[in-house]
Amino acid sequence: MKEIWSVTSRISWDVALPAALGALGVILALLLVRRLAAHRLRRLAARTATVWDDLLVFLLGKTRLFFILALGAYAGLYLLPLPPRAMNAARLFTLTAILLQAAVWGFAAIRFLVENYGRREDLDPATRTTVSAIGFLGRFLLITVLGLLLLENLGVDVTALITGLGIGGIAVALAVQNVLGDLLASLSIVLDKPFVIGDFIIIDEYMGVVEHVGLKTTRVRSISGEQLVFANSDLLTSRIRNYKRMHERRVVTTLGVTYDTPLEQLERIPEIVRSIFTALESARLDRVHFRSLGDSALIYEIVYYVLNPDYKVYIEVEQRLNLELIRRFRQEGIEFAYPTQTVVLQSAGPVPAPGDGASA
Repeated sequence: MKEIWSVTSRISWDVALPAALGALGVILALLLVRRLAAHRLRRLAARTATVWDDLLVFLLGKTRLFFILALGAYAGLYLLPLPPRAMNAARLFTLTAILLQAAVWGFAAIRFLVENYGRREDLDPATRTTVSAIGFLGRFLLITVLGLLLLENLGVDVTALITGLGIGGIAVALAVQNVLGDLLASLSIVLDKPFVIGDFIIIDEYMGVVEHVGLKTTRVRSISGEQLVFANSDLLTSRIRNYKRMHERRVVTTLGVTYDTPLEQLERIPEIVRSIFTALESARLDRVHFRSLGDSALIYEIVYYVLNPDYKVYIEVEQRLNLELIRRFRQEGIEFAYPTQTVVLQSAGPVPAPGDGASA
């Protein structure tokens, strides 16, 4: 800056005045553009439900005055006949102001997105904590990248620094690879949402209700009462069945009647089943058919849907169906089959008397 001042002090007014007017014009133009753009975007954001126009309005409000002054000053200095060294100093000063403004914009964008996501009503405290941690990591990466760019423009050789950071980063990553894997898996769970707190899930042979989704582990309360703790990376490699997301529950059941049931009653069984389902408000019959000839019974297959995914509703519907089947079958005189075996003894002819020659 001292060099720039010493050089500009020797410039005549007929050259300095247009440069000063040019710098002032750029500053006023940028201030006017910022104000008009913010006003128009604010009106547009009020009419839309998206967050991106709100983000642009927020970022325009974070445009600092030093950034505008630095751009205006550089535009004015560009019009002056400065030596290369002085021009490089002015360029470095302006670039520093740009990087600082980029840091302000980046921090503001991360903060806006994290707070906007955290205002959702379906988020639990654990998910909000995870999102806040992700925002912290984003700010850390942003300041690291901008710091390296600033050092490079200041003339510092960042190649060795990046190499050292890369080797150190690899060593740290190898040491804490399980923790990093669980952290990234937590990010995937938060963003992709295969399950949320309160969902009833089954993982392999384990089942229960999700209680907590953390940075490293997910905790599930099993139906027998104990708490199950899973690493987040293990969950993403497992087959998860989420029963809370189920809209309807499909049920396949069978019933068997005895072989001596008359044909007329066999033909009436599907009609009986259909009439039972007309009185069940929480269930919808899909089909009922005479399926097969079993070892000791004539097998009918019934397929129906429980309209509420709650397990208690399903078991209640199944109980009412079984009671109604027993009641209606007794009224119709139809007997349920149970495992039986029939032994048929058949004689091949008269048994010869002892001492008979024919027996010999």
